[in-house]
Amino acid sequence: MRSASALTGKERFFDDSEIIVSKTDKSGRITYANDVFLRVSRYEEQEILSQPHSILRHPDMPRCIFHRLWETVQSGSEIFAYVVNRCKNGDHYWVLAHITPSFNDQGTIIGYHSNRRTPDPVSKQAVIALYAELKREEERHDHSIAGMQAASALLAGRLADQDVDYDEFVFSL
Repeated sequence: MRSASALTGKERFFDDSEIIVSKTDKSGRITYANDVFLRVSRYEEQEILSQPHSILRHPDMPRCIFHRLWETVQSGSEIFAYVVNRCKNGDHYWVLAHITPSFNDQGTIIGYHSNRRTPDPVSKQAVIALYAELKREEERHDHSIAGMQAASALLAGRLADQDVDYDEFVFSL
């Protein structure tokens, strides 16, 4: 079930005291969404459960960021990342996401848990500029994988120039 709604360009907001929470299974299908998630994304619980979390993917979101996110959590580590999500009706909203793997008693990853807060407005503007640059790099290439790899290299270069890892970079914005 992919929303066919065209992008509206309208940004939705939620209160600084609120947290958007979702859980997914190991393949990224939504198993839980809290009321804030449902209200902001404009989905009903019955239409979002069992759907891939990528149903929220906004086309302005660089693929290289999602690739980094998935590599990190699938390795068993947590990650912080700024994400722009698409609402059911084509609106969008920005979050600072904290995504962690969920483990069973044997230490095997069984799913993922994400808590999302409102991003700092100044940091969000820096991220918008960075993501636009990464998207331009991705789109310069004929093949999506080559574009994602080139944008990943661009981001890695920026991290190396600042001598920080990705999480440090996110929190330095």
